[in-house]
Amino acid sequence: MGSKTVRRWLSVTALTVAAAVSLRRVRYDQTTKKRIEDLLSAAKPTSKLTYQREDVEHLPEPVKRYFEAVLEDGQPRVRAARLSQRGEFRFGGRSGSWKPLRATQYYTVDPPGFVWDADIEVLPFVSVRVVDAYERGRGSLRAMLLSAFSVANALPGEAMNEGELLRYLAEAVWFPTALLPGEHVEWEPIDEYAARATIEDRGNTASLVFHFDDEGLVRRVSAAERYRQEDDSLERWTGYFSEYEWHDGIRIPTEASVEWTLPSGDMPYWRASIESVGYRQR
Repeated sequence: MGSKTVRRWLSVTALTVAAAVSLRRVRYDQTTKKRIEDLLSAAKPTSKLTYQREDVEHLPEPVKRYFEAVLEDGQPRVRAARLSQRGEFRFGGRSGSWKPLRATQYYTVDPPGFVWDADIEVLPFVSVRVVDAYERGRGSLRAMLLSAFSVANALPGEAMNEGELLRYLAEAVWFPTALLPGEHVEWEPIDEYAARATIEDRGNTASLVFHFDDEGLVRRVSAAERYRQEDDSLERWTGYFSEYEWHDGIRIPTEASVEWTLPSGDMPYWRASIESVGYRQR
């Protein structure tokens, strides 16, 4: 085989592979878009149209302070939300390096649900697409190299479902009317600066302790156990929030990070800023 023939063969092969990758990426884009459309189309109107202070009079004191700090009387309740994030993600545990991340996330309140669609740059011009979700009572996580080749796919099951519902509960600080009475969440007191929130949906239950500062803002959420699919275990998990700003009449944190508390020590693995947020309130 001559050198020209070899080069021609390599060129054809490269074009064929590129076309196959492109086709897979398009199909995965379409599948993800359909999941988001289905999620949003299933969103029902909230139990009440607006927030009023009397709605929270019976709640634990730190929770009342929180709603007074982040909402104003008459604030429309959120039906669905969309966030864009820029940050970093760490693969491979403590030895892994932080990689640039961009993500868009969609939420619904009734029923509780979300789809997190992220691109993580693992090498220059090479990214892993991660879609993490809680839909119709089922949790899922899939990672695709170049949006075309599966590199991780979490096993379905009760632990996965409740782990993703727990994530939804923690991230409700970005659309806090979802934490109001009547929106699937029950509160119980712990002390002056903490309260436990529990959410139930389609047979799944998740609980988190919310930790508040003197102003009433949520600074930290913690779970004694959350499912960790990397090693099929239940581990302590913590999320941190800061840099609160007002968006569309709602005060939300614009900086956040999360970590596992493992027997070998704390392991942060995600940190990001909120670049934009939009709400559907009817």
